Amino acid sequence: MGTLLRRRHPIFFFPLAPLLLLLLAAAAQAAPRLSPNYYRRSCPRVERIVSDVIAAKQRANPSTAAGTLRLFFHDCFVNGCDASVLVSPLSSDHEPERAAEINLSLPGDAFDAVDRAKAALEAACPGVVSCADVLALAARDLVGLLGGPRWPVALGRRDASRSDARDVEGNLPRTNMSARAMARLFASKGLSPREMVALAGAHTVGFSHCAEFAGRLYGFPHGAGEGGYDPRLNPEFAQALRRSCSGYRADPTVSIFNDVVTPRDFDEAYYKNLPRGLGLLASDAALWEYPPTRVFVQRYADNRTAFFEDFAAAMQRLGAVGVKTGRQGVIRKRCDALD
Repeated sequence: MGTLLRRRHPIFFFPLAPLLLLLLAAAAQAAPRLSPNYYRRSCPRVERIVSDVIAAKQRANPSTAAGTLRLFFHDCFVNGCDASVLVSPLSSDHEPERAAEINLSLPGDAFDAVDRAKAALEAACPGVVSCADVLALAARDLVGLLGGPRWPVALGRRDASRSDARDVEGNLPRTNMSARAMARLFASKGLSPREMVALAGAHTVGFSHCAEFAGRLYGFPHGAGEGGYDPRLNPEFAQALRRSCSGYRADPTVSIFNDVVTPRDFDEAYYKNLPRGLGLLASDAALWEYPPTRVFVQRYADNRTAFFEDFAAAMQRLGAVGVKTGRQGVIRKRCDALD
């Protein structure tokens, strides 16, 4: 009899389960969704305003595009795409994400580009467009300016009301990570190995400071040359890097283009460089060594159209990671400060 009594409880509560599911589904449908037309009535010129400001900034400072792409990635991978990385340490009473060690090299031109676009929007549509949406639009427009693909940007993100440097560690890939470790990190954000390799194509533009790859140039016990460099590096490339980075300890600003073949063009050369030993970072070289990612490196090296299509799709997926909508976030008046 005891067994029979225990079986009655789920029978009694079963009718509530469908009701609960219906309530959850209704709540999900009621939650605001991202949409390319989100500002159609409240700020119809949002895309044109951002585009004009960003284009002017890129003309004046050609490093803006690569820096803004990196800024977008660093923002979305830590607590979602919510503009939390934009908060300046000067405007906060504690260390925001921007003060984390891995974010210290984020370029000022990228922050300035977003701040300028936001200021223009505040003049046209005060208190309407989030900094998170400005950053997403800026990243898309700047890729297009460099000859890369364009894609529709779904809008309606809200900004974070907090930013903490302690949230950063473990949420961003390091330059010495293996492809397997990076794949696990990307998977934790809902991104596939294919999307990971496509997004790595952003390294077709921009530069890296010598300190980020100096470990590949010296001290490899089984490497080549004096001190031993990473044997995965093309020998001539390794020697050229050693010469260019010889004074990086005295001058930490010394940097090298990520793609030394076509550094200012958004193209597939980055992938062609990897099997030739011209990948600058250890994490770049790792994509060619790991079979599950090598197949996509080869695909993009052989087919620019495939790279552009997959990059555009991956950027849309990245832009949806952990977004805040509705009451989950705020619309900050300034991107560099918490209101």
